[in-house]
Amino acid sequence: MIKAVVFDVGETLIDETRIWSRWADRLGVTRLTFQGVLGGMAALGRSHRDAFEVVRPGLDVEAEIEAWKADDPEGLRNNFDADDLYPDVREGLAALRAAGFQVIIAGNQPVEAFEALRLMELPVDSVHTSDGWGVAKPAPEFFAKVAAVAGVAPGEILYVGDRLDNDVRPARAAGMRTALLRRGPWGFLHAERPEAAEADLVLDGLAGLPGLARELG
Repeated sequence: MIKAVVFDVGETLIDETRIWSRWADRLGVTRLTFQGVLGGMAALGRSHRDAFEVVRPGLDVEAEIEAWKADDPEGLRNNFDADDLYPDVREGLAALRAAGFQVIIAGNQPVEAFEALRLMELPVDSVHTSDGWGVAKPAPEFFAKVAAVAGVAPGEILYVGDRLDNDVRPARAAGMRTALLRRGPWGFLHAERPEAAEADLVLDGLAGLPGLARELG
């Protein structure tokens, strides 16, 4: 039976619209242009990092992040806060905990994301990031750490994310059950692929997830 439900962060719990809009402003392109290029990367199976190269060839993204921090030290820049949570997140997480599931957040995120998520006081048992662990999805070691912090067998974990390549397929390879969430460019596009059938669940939101997780058991 499922004992722990583990969530990715970006476009699973966090709506990244404001982040990408600020990046567009920073890079000097229209918001529609940058978000359209991101969608193109999703459709082509390429990394979101490739979108920066398309709009600003040769851009050193890490150097740009540091320059942005110097220019706007008090701003959110490429980070997020509680205003970026999808509307169903708090209620959905609380429902899972009330149903007796362990609820964990574990995604590919920078160090700053840990503190941002902690300050939200979400109804979860623990929060973990790839930078904090020193390993990122889709590496098997990431999912080994997920199982270790959950303290249960991989088959008793349901991993929820918006991507096949970073979430569903590597979590499944690690022996976990999986849910593909139709949110964000990758989520909607990946749900249309034949490989989406590899997920145990394809979701439009978090409502009803406690019941669905029980049925998987």
